Amino acid sequence: MIWFILVLLVFGLIFGAIARLLVPGRDPMSLFQTWALGVAGSLLGGFLGAVLFGFDSEDGALQAGGIVGSIIGSVIIVIIVRLVTDRRSA
Repeated sequence: MIWFILVLLVFGLIFGAIARLLVPGRDPMSLFQTWALGVAGSLLGGFLGAVLFGFDSEDGALQAGGIVGSIIGSVIIVIIVRLVTDRRSA
């Protein structure tokens, strides 16, 4: 369980940074916000992957599909955050 939390923390920052790079535009986010974005995106991507394709625990916790799902989930959250912040500023 502690290994999963450590992996989530490290990869959360990486996935958040990748998502911010993939979605064009300006993002005034701190390092902590980028980390939170990546963690939330990993959870969202893992949840959507499990709902759509099922979860196969025999392959282990870290799978290529999970990595792609985490990045896609993070990109979705970046887009949602931008939509919400654009409405507030308008």
